[in-house]
Amino acid sequence: MPIDRRTLLKLAALGPAIGAAPRMAGARDATEEMARQKPDYTLRIAPGLVELAPDHIVSTTLYNGQFPGPLLRLKQGRRVVVDIVNDTDTPELVHWHGQFVPSDIDGAAEEGTPFIPPHAMRRIAYVPQPAGLRFYHTHIVPGADLSRGTYTGLAGPVYIEPAADPGAYDREIFLVLKEFLPSFSRGGDMAVDALAGAPLAALQRIGRQADRQFNGPKGYEVGYALFAVNGRMLGHGDPIRVRQGERVLFHVLNASAGEIRSLALPGHNFRVVALDGNPVPSPRDVPVLWLGAAERVSAIVDMTHPGIWIMGDLADDDRQRGMGIVVEYAGMTGSPQWTRPQPFRWDYARFGRPDAMLPPPDETIEILIVKQNGALNGFNRWTLNGRAFSMDTRQPAYTLHRGRRYRCTFRNASDDIHPLHLHRHSFELTHIGGKPTAGLIKDVVMLGGFQELSFDFTADNPGPTLFHCHQQLHMDFGFMALFNYA
Repeated sequence: MPIDRRTLLKLAALGPAIGAAPRMAGARDATEEMARQKPDYTLRIAPGLVELAPDHIVSTTLYNGQFPGPLLRLKQGRRVVVDIVNDTDTPELVHWHGQFVPSDIDGAAEEGTPFIPPHAMRRIAYVPQPAGLRFYHTHIVPGADLSRGTYTGLAGPVYIEPAADPGAYDREIFLVLKEFLPSFSRGGDMAVDALAGAPLAALQRIGRQADRQFNGPKGYEVGYALFAVNGRMLGHGDPIRVRQGERVLFHVLNASAGEIRSLALPGHNFRVVALDGNPVPSPRDVPVLWLGAAERVSAIVDMTHPGIWIMGDLADDDRQRGMGIVVEYAGMTGSPQWTRPQPFRWDYARFGRPDAMLPPPDETIEILIVKQNGALNGFNRWTLNGRAFSMDTRQPAYTLHRGRRYRCTFRNASDDIHPLHLHRHSFELTHIGGKPTAGLIKDVVMLGGFQELSFDFTADNPGPTLFHCHQQLHMDFGFMALFNYA
């Protein structure tokens, strides 16, 4: 299988280097003026090393020689100029995840964003919105090549400062969760008990029928040897040092290529105030955070339980191989302690408004998700309404009309949890885990095994718009669709 089939298809349409005649999306009539400006930020894509621990140094591709990539703090509504330098030997893309940008800046080849050629640069300019925690990452398709795409270290946080911030906390800390050293295995099972809701019998029947049709061995899955928070394994690097009585706002990003992550801090609760950077209608205290790939959670923790604690993943193997960070109260000594919290299921609906009245949608779109075990050279193929995405035909695709409100209902006939992502727009959850909800705005949401969910979005950002599962292996093998404006 080609390492990057989209690259081969798009080489003829590569975006030019900035030194030639750059094609500046959204600023074509201001190219010369922008070329004279100094960039607000420069992102340099190049191979590098990450020292997860003294005896665990990994080679991967990085932004600016570090993992995570540099925190970009932007101002809501204030134009930003970014230079992206590709110092690798292959074309690259940078996706501005969660932002309302034009298609040719967004960073997806399916939408028409030009590749950044090897050893070249592209300058982009846009107005950051909406406010809150976003991030940037590569959008190259690695397929079977575990040295490319989101398997690398190409991810970094973006914080768009809101025009008005109540600041009901003492300080903020950014945590980026990530796995390293990927490898293929056969038939690994994903935990299905993280989410609220129950499997639907009708979807289980469809899944069993697909299993009978594709009754060979389960397709390849990806596992990882090492895990880290902010590029350091648990017990290495500086702890988070706190004082009793502090209120700390944690901004947590799951930069995984496909792993679902949990995070707990013994003796403390997380007060969730924003999901995917968007304030929640109903802030709630929870003992555990659950994040699908590419999800973000902003949560306040009141530091009222002195000690030296491990903030870490519930999965013992992953935590022991690095997925955690030490939280150390001032004046405390001793070894970091871990206590497993009581079982807890993540329920998005608790953060919304269950009794709110939603406007009726102008149109509805229903999508059935089916897995075909091992159907593509040993990899699982994913279909949406019976079709796997093809870059040749740009199908499956759905037509949008500007200004209309769309309700999308997704029915998952597999046992996998899928982090569903819509580019260039945010959506409002309307039904999940068997419950109605409203007011909860996101750009990624986990769909449970054999469950269904619905969300609404308004077609208010014209241009080709990509929808996909943010599990890299799923999107590479069919789990994508395009929304095209009429």
